[in-house]
Amino acid sequence: MALNNTYDARLQQETAVGAGVQLLLLALLGSAIGLGPAGWLTGLAFAFATWAVLSRAVHRSRLRSFGPANRVTLGRATLVGGVTALVGDSFESAPPVTLLVALTAVALLLDGVDGKVARRTGTSSALGARFDMEVDAFLILVLSVYVSTQLGPWVLLIGGMRYAFVAAARVAPWLTAPLPPSFARKTVAAIQGVCLLVAGAELLSRPVNLAVVLLALGSLVWSFGRDVAWLWRNARTPVEAPVEAPVEQPPLLELAAR
Repeated sequence: MALNNTYDARLQQETAVGAGVQLLLLALLGSAIGLGPAGWLTGLAFAFATWAVLSRAVHRSRLRSFGPANRVTLGRATLVGGVTALVGDSFESAPPVTLLVALTAVALLLDGVDGKVARRTGTSSALGARFDMEVDAFLILVLSVYVSTQLGPWVLLIGGMRYAFVAAARVAPWLTAPLPPSFARKTVAAIQGVCLLVAGAELLSRPVNLAVVLLALGSLVWSFGRDVAWLWRNARTPVEAPVEAPVEQPPLLELAAR
């Protein structure tokens, strides 16, 4: 029991350090560009929510070590917190687009790093995969909020689709069934952030940005639609009970790629 408490204390220290780094980034942004009240409030709310949710998750996971891959994801979460503060501040004053694009670009580039680190160090975990997914989803939501101020509220469909799917799963449990691995799904998920970043950078004309974001939305609708159709078909397919009890243990489910 004492050993478990020691591991838990170390994990909580990791999350506390992450929250501290998040506050430091907000302070740097505040001194560099002068964050307004909206920027500070959104940034602090993100930092507190991330610390609270992650602390509870690591306590329940009973991991022995936070791991290098989760540290990379925590670093990405810190950058996403900075992007969140800048987007919140953009409702009061013109945002520093170059800084917003830079933070977003680094966060997107690091998205492929934590998974590789986890596989090479043998530290893949359900917590790490979920943490990675939630950081990605929230970054897409924040970017869609920012781009919606330029192209219209329909862009929010991109950031809100994943959360709508989670909400729908509460009333339709068949949506929670595991999906088979799909390269197409991963590709579609990856291009969402890139397309929103391109549109948010405002380097291209409005019609081109509109086409880029419409492409992202169309591919996302196709990906979600395909997955929902697969889940529906398999939920309606009756599973025949075996005549004899199996002798061998069923194989363990493979964790989704981080």
